[in-house]
Amino acid sequence: MNSSTLPIVAYLYWLLLLLVTSGSLAFAILAFRRQKLPFAAVSAGALAAALLVAALPSPGGSAVSGVILGMLALGLAVVGGGPAALLALRLATNNSVPQGEHGGILVENGDVGGAPAPAPASTPATVAEAAGAGAGAGAGAGAPDGPGAAGASGAFVHEVLRGGLMIGILERLAVAGAILAGFPEAIAVVVAIKGVGRFTELATAEARERFIIGTLASLIWACACAALVQIALT
Repeated sequence: MNSSTLPIVAYLYWLLLLLVTSGSLAFAILAFRRQKLPFAAVSAGALAAALLVAALPSPGGSAVSGVILGMLALGLAVVGGGPAALLALRLATNNSVPQGEHGGILVENGDVGGAPAPAPASTPATVAEAAGAGAGAGAGAGAPDGPGAAGASGAFVHEVLRGGLMIGILERLAVAGAILAGFPEAIAVVVAIKGVGRFTELATAEARERFIIGTLASLIWACACAALVQIALT
């Protein structure tokens, strides 16, 4: 390659990479603020495109471009991982698990023959009532409105995996920051802390499914964002 054209190629390379990454971050912010999963899908596609651009032979560039890309990638990891995890959960569960008021899910109490744990609301709810409320919000009809369905189940529900939004933000910030800092071994520490903290809440199949899918989707997203910087700079 001619030495006179090398700066132009480097400028175009970094300009395209920064624009695609910025577009992915913009759609991730829209998905985070408006809770619209199609925006999350577009953000994921833009991240994949940015990884493809970064995989091209790098013509070099200034340190400023690498710093800007690192900041964009870190923001994308923190903001975009939540909608990406929700998209993965929606595809896996088809929104079949009732959502709680604090970012968790509603599951039946695991205690058999013991005293039921108090529900998060002032009035105890059953699984049938929670499912009926979720269906009524989406379809407007079809949920049983008599007390017979609730009494037939007789199992109280409670919310598990609360605070997942903030935990996910901190998790992705730690994972992406560890990779960018050249210390990927810290990922094992993050996963261990999260697993220990959530262990007592994983008694039901719904909780285990949400924990595994959400954690893997969040970690993969954070690792992909950090890998974008590593690939572009090497």
